[in-house]
Amino acid sequence: MYYKSTRDSSLKKTSAEAIVAGISIDGGLFVPEEIPSLSLDEIKAMSDMTYPERAAFVFSKFLTDFTDAEIRYCTESAYNDKAFDHASITEISHLFDGTYVLELWHGPTCAFKDMALQILPYLLTTSLKKTGIDKKVVILVATSGDTGKAALEGFADVEGTSIMVFYPEDGVSAMQKKQMTTQDGKNVCVCAVKGNFDDCQNGVKAIFTDDDVKAQLAAKGKVFSSANSINWGRLAPQIIYYISAYADLAANGDIALGEKVNITVPTGNFGNILAAYYAKRMGLPVNKLICASNANNVLTDFLTTGVYDRNRHFYTTVSPSMDILISSNLERLLYIMTGSDELIRDWFGKLSSEGRYEVTDDVKAQLREEFAAGCCDDDATKATISEIYGKYSYTLDTHTAVAVRVYEDYRKATGDTTKTIIASTASPYKFGTAVLEAICGSAPADEFDKVDKLHEVSGYDVPASLEALRTKEIRFTGSVDRDAMKAFVLTEADKI
Repeated sequence: MYYKSTRDSSLKKTSAEAIVAGISIDGGLFVPEEIPSLSLDEIKAMSDMTYPERAAFVFSKFLTDFTDAEIRYCTESAYNDKAFDHASITEISHLFDGTYVLELWHGPTCAFKDMALQILPYLLTTSLKKTGIDKKVVILVATSGDTGKAALEGFADVEGTSIMVFYPEDGVSAMQKKQMTTQDGKNVCVCAVKGNFDDCQNGVKAIFTDDDVKAQLAAKGKVFSSANSINWGRLAPQIIYYISAYADLAANGDIALGEKVNITVPTGNFGNILAAYYAKRMGLPVNKLICASNANNVLTDFLTTGVYDRNRHFYTTVSPSMDILISSNLERLLYIMTGSDELIRDWFGKLSSEGRYEVTDDVKAQLREEFAAGCCDDDATKATISEIYGKYSYTLDTHTAVAVRVYEDYRKATGDTTKTIIASTASPYKFGTAVLEAICGSAPADEFDKVDKLHEVSGYDVPASLEALRTKEIRFTGSVDRDAMKAFVLTEADKI
């Protein structure tokens, strides 16, 4: 199977080449030439597999240039009880009748990004060997909070790589910031950007496609890659956990094999819900994909009107990982739906120059068929945390609370009682201020007093990785304007 660019279908790469490149030279994203099929018998067979075995099976359909041994090496190295606090890797909690919370945050950084970023270093280093590239890989990451720490954790001291993470200076939680700025590793660098996540993301994309920067790095034996979900090696692992969750629910008798489910996902950059769409296109029995947004509701508006317009107020919310106005992975979805690189170039050219575009009537119809969408503000997010805690003694983080509220609104509006999987994307400990304000009415000022209070309230064990932050020293304190990111990268690339 080959991978082609969304902006130039004539550009084709093997999966290893696409993973190393991260993004196409034309600024497009790599997508598989075809979406492989998944049968009900194959899903049933997964009930007897471990998570690494399930991952290897799904990867074998997409990474056809990898040997079985190479895939097993990657999955077994990434998905084990040394990295995750449950042997099952993910957990499923039954929230209320027919509603299942898929907990994706039992990895080392307590966020769903671990599901992909624990394996990406293995996929990348294996890909480098397969492609014969004898250069150091400089990984650039823009983060709205969780991706940064998960990428740092995955790539810290990985031979042949260095990693630079850019985060919005005032756009992450205190715990997320401390996770990143205290990161160990000789090959890591973290820098705040004076702006929002979109400024970080646009800056990184501009550097990726800057021929002058690439030439300067190449002269020093270095090459860029990405750990954001623009990299297929980041997105592909996310397909697996939806298939795995369905296999578990079917094996446990919660659903009948072949029964359709809804999947609700809190998302800003559209990668996590796009992975669910890929799973559905493969053959996973899915009814509706429900896209949940916070006050930055650009995706809600797009999925309901077909008009994408980033020319709007940007809100800093209590669910900061979703504070995004430019959803990169939407490009992949629209390419799948149209098959036209010409339309993609036109629409995303308009997004860059005018800040908006409108898709065709055919695409609008496809969006309505596949997706439902909703949003909620901070007050509704906190009210949902309080309500679920009061009813079920279950503590949601702020992002999962957005998904729960949007799903509840969808169910009331449509009467759709299809059993539903809700993607839970982060531990509540990462957003202790808002969670405690929702449950208790207030939160202590000190970050680790919040941890202690949340432990008392929720009864959840404090994740060891967060507990360790109490005594860790901050290593990275710098911040730059977006326009200074290029110079920063060229300077720091020589140091790490």
